[in-house]
Amino acid sequence: MTKALATEWAPLGINVNAIAPGYIATDMTRALREDSARNTAILARIPAGRWARPEDFAGAVIFLAAPASDYVHGHLLVVDGGWLAR
Repeated sequence: MTKALATEWAPLGINVNAIAPGYIATDMTRALREDSARNTAILARIPAGRWARPEDFAGAVIFLAAPASDYVHGHLLVVDGGWLAR
């Protein structure tokens, strides 16, 4: 959807990009983090060695909202502590 909308709306001066988050320490993931076996398995797979914090996404959001990304269209910015790099 990101790429389709990006190519459709780029001529109108509208940028469409997306952020693909990894595991984030929030209330919604509390059960996973409190399950010691599951938490250990997840952390073993994340090269950064920790769950993301919501503030870890601030830089990505600021970049995509700033003029610095005016020529970025249809990009999926992965913020996952290296999860997909493995």
